[in-house]
Amino acid sequence: MSELDVAGLQRRLAAFAAARDWERYHTPKNLAAALSVEASELVEIFQWLTPEQSARVMEKPETAHRVADEVADVLAYLLQFCEVLGVDPLAALAAKIDRNEVRFPVPGRQEPENGHSSE
Repeated sequence: MSELDVAGLQRRLAAFAAARDWERYHTPKNLAAALSVEASELVEIFQWLTPEQSARVMEKPETAHRVADEVADVLAYLLQFCEVLGVDPLAALAAKIDRNEVRFPVPGRQEPENGHSSE
């Protein structure tokens, strides 16, 4: 695979699971639980670090490797979860950003009534 894309990664994950007969375990409940566990393992890396130490965590190769592995695990389970439930993760994110831009406007900036900027 020369170019990384969400659908391609989801296909690879599905093929990996299918080759090992793991699909029966990949229920929404199990995948959500696994996602939570992996996210907790990511949190564990940062648990006792100061804010300054956490900002420099990628400077040490052994810690950077652990962070990258846990990020990969979180993303893998999230992509599998989305595949099982038919959620387009990029569309879901774009829609959430749109809603958040409305819910949390930039302070001191007023949106024109017609929705278009006068600039």
